[in-house]
Amino acid sequence: MELSLRIEVFASNPEASGEFYRRVLGFEELSRQESDGQLCYLWMGRGTARIGVGVDREGVDAAARWVPSGTEIVLEVDDIDAELRRVRATGWTLAAGLRAQPWGLRDFRLHDPAGYYLRLTSRQL
Repeated sequence: MELSLRIEVFASNPEASGEFYRRVLGFEELSRQESDGQLCYLWMGRGTARIGVGVDREGVDAAARWVPSGTEIVLEVDDIDAELRRVRATGWTLAAGLRAQPWGLRDFRLHDPAGYYLRLTSRQL
């Protein structure tokens, strides 16, 4: 049986997170849920990757989501150089620039507005 993965992140400002995933990483908003005129959930997609953005009602410190205490979200792309150009064109700050890793892949890293740590990496050949 085939397995797929989706993740959900939680943000105090889901609109800002949604804008990041759209503008900086090229995701498409697939759906949204609102309650009493307030955004409570965004469903985002790009290729087969899916990210849900829910409301963080507890107010978690964004730094608690950073590696090594938090989670690293890894997104594989076909052309890491083009992806880096896309991100740089938006003016978004990188947490770490493009580098070749000992395991044979190239990647760069950044944080989303809620503090989640993302690694964009070339695909394993």
